[in-house]
Amino acid sequence: MTVPLSILDLSPISAGSTAQQALRNTVDLAQHAERWGYHRYWLAEHHFVAVASSSSITLIGLVAANTSRIRVGSAAVQVGHHTSASIVEAFGTIDALYPGRLDLGLGRSGHRRAQFGAEPEHPKGGKPVVDTATGRTEIRDGVVVPPPFDPGRISDRSRFVASLRALQQPGAQAPDFADQIAEVRALLAGTYVSEDGIPLHAVPGENAQVQLWLFGSSGGESAELAGRLGLPFAAAYHVAPGTALDAVAAYRAAFRPSQYLSEPYVVVSADVVVGADDARASELASGYGHWVYSIRSGSGAAEFLAPDAAGPLTPDQRRLVDDRLATQFVGSPSRVVERLAALQRVTGANELLITSVAHDHADRLESHRLLAEAWGLGAARAA
Repeated sequence: MTVPLSILDLSPISAGSTAQQALRNTVDLAQHAERWGYHRYWLAEHHFVAVASSSSITLIGLVAANTSRIRVGSAAVQVGHHTSASIVEAFGTIDALYPGRLDLGLGRSGHRRAQFGAEPEHPKGGKPVVDTATGRTEIRDGVVVPPPFDPGRISDRSRFVASLRALQQPGAQAPDFADQIAEVRALLAGTYVSEDGIPLHAVPGENAQVQLWLFGSSGGESAELAGRLGLPFAAAYHVAPGTALDAVAAYRAAFRPSQYLSEPYVVVSADVVVGADDARASELASGYGHWVYSIRSGSGAAEFLAPDAAGPLTPDQRRLVDDRLATQFVGSPSRVVERLAALQRVTGANELLITSVAHDHADRLESHRLLAEAWGLGAARAA
C-alpha cells in the first residue's frame, strides 16, 4: 500500500495484569514497531481508568529513549489539563535529547464536546442496526458510517465530573482552545509576550524541533482551526466513526497553506485486530465490546478481558456499543488490509493510525506484525 501506517497506543491494562507491565509492553511494542516499519508511535492521554498512559508526555520520553528512528508523539495532550508553558517545556526537554523526532499533538481537554457514534451494521455482516432515535447507518464504498452517538445516552457522569475536578487546581479555568494553541505556538517560536507585556522564553522548548498537530472527532473547532492554521490534522474514526469523515471535510474546507504545509495532511485512526484468520482475530477481539461499554456507561475504561472471560453482551449493552463494534477492523491480514484501504480511499487520508487492543501482549504484537507485513511496510522501508 502507498500510505504510511502509524500506531496509537493507550498502554491498556489487561485483566490480571498491572500498570507496570502495560508500560513495559508499550516500550516493547514501540521497539517492534520501529523494526517493522511503522512511521509514528503516538501515546494517548487518559486519566483514572485502566490504561497506563495517563502521564503521556513522560511515556513519550521513555519511548523516545528506547527507540532510535520512529517518530514519537502525543495523541493528544488534553490542553485543558495543562498550561501552555508546561506543555512546551516538557516537549522541549525531550526534544533536546532526541531532536527532530517528536509530534506535539494537541486536543480539546476532558471537558470538550462529548464523543460521537451509534447503532450500525453488525461486524459479522447482515443488515445495519437502526437506532430510530439517531438515524440510519451508511456504507460508503465499504466504510461503515454510523449515526452520531448521543452523549445523553451516558446516564452516569459522576466519574467524569470528579475526574475533571481532580485534574485542575481549585478555581482554575481552562482558556479558550484557540487561545491556548496560539500560546503554544508563540512559546515554540520565541514570540510569547504575557498579558502585561513581558516577553517570556521557554527553556527548553523555544525553537524545539517538534511537529505540531491538532486532533478532532467532528467538523467543529479543532478541524477548522487546524485548517486555518495550516497544521496537520488527525481525525478519530476509531472513537467517533459517525463524525470523523465530517471532521476531515471541515479541515480540508478550512485549510490555508502555511509555513508548515502547502496542502492538507490528514491522519485517520482505526481500531484494528489482525489474526492468522478471521476466526482467530474475532476471538482476540471478543473483549472489545465489554471494554467500550465500560467507557460508554460512564465507568471509564476497564481492564481488558481475556477471550474466555468475555461472555455475550446483553441487548442493552450491545445497543450502546454497536457502532464501535461495526467499525472495528477485525480479521485476517487480507481482510483488514482491504477494509483499511477502503477507509483511506473514502477519507483521502495521507496516513492511517492503527490502535489495537488484545488481552495478551504477544497477540497484540502479532496483530501489528501481520498488518505491517500485509501492508508492505518492511518492503517500503527497504526500498
